[in-house]
Amino acid sequence: MVGKASDAARSQETTCVRRSPETLAGGVVAIGRRAARASRHRKGWWSAVAAAAALSACGASETAPPATPLDDFGRPIAFAHAPARIVSLNPTTTELLFAIGAGDRVVGRSRWDMWPDSARLVPALGDALRPSVEALLAARPDLVLLYASADNRPAAERLEAAGIPTIGLKIDRIEHFARATQLLGALTGDSLRARTVVDTVLATLDRVRSRTAGLEHPRVFWHIWDSPLITIGSGSFLNELIEVAGGTNIYADFGEVSPAISLEDVARRNPDWILAGPDGAATIRMGAAWQAVPAVAGGRVLVVDTLLVARPSVKLGEAAVSLARLLHPEIRW
Repeated sequence: MVGKASDAARSQETTCVRRSPETLAGGVVAIGRRAARASRHRKGWWSAVAAAAALSACGASETAPPATPLDDFGRPIAFAHAPARIVSLNPTTTELLFAIGAGDRVVGRSRWDMWPDSARLVPALGDALRPSVEALLAARPDLVLLYASADNRPAAERLEAAGIPTIGLKIDRIEHFARATQLLGALTGDSLRARTVVDTVLATLDRVRSRTAGLEHPRVFWHIWDSPLITIGSGSFLNELIEVAGGTNIYADFGEVSPAISLEDVARRNPDWILAGPDGAATIRMGAAWQAVPAVAGGRVLVVDTLLVARPSVKLGEAAVSLARLLHPEIRW
């Protein structure tokens, strides 16, 4: 049972209030190293994993975590052994598992999990939301990773009732990426590689942020979907990427991840630039109604590389660079 951390780990848990992602990563790596030294003793290794999970949870909270670490469904994280057969129904966690060297343990994915290319060789088990529990059980996993949404809670409960450990992770922001990577590294036994992934991404983000900090930040609207018209709010990692890249999201006052808005309101807010994927940009440029938005009428529509920005994962740094190049072409990289 993952929940009985060592005294030293408990001490670290109680001091994790208000830690930055960088500090949190350091704590997880230290625990991971202790776990590696204790790998001959399963109980000691999983106690270290418990502490790592608890530290991960405290990264998103300003209060000390409970003694038993919880996932983003609020359910205890508990295992009897290190997972060898993982079903990951989230493009981000699937990519992270491959990035930290655990791709050979992935035995199932959602039909949307397409990165890296080697992930496409893993059997697709259906949708990421409201998945078929029967299909998941048929893959004989000893760990299932789900996106922690209300749609997936019933599946998580059914899997747990069937004896399959299940973790729900809500990875919507950059800090969530760092936390999830560190937790997966601890669970799969390679905290050092997970820390390297996190540090590399955060270093690139810091470099982009420093290059754009002193520049004028244009106001931008990010087009996500047409019917209904959907954009990004401050709850999304895409909002964070805009800020890192030297822009200002005109819908940052909306706390949701992806709020629905009206075209009339976009025109009223009058962004300097429009960001959209290739298909969305074509729709906007050809749409007569969009001409009411001055940025569209003025030809200020920028095409975003959706392969880079689609998920809060190992390409976050590259995504920030690509956005900064769009918003600030004067910067030399």
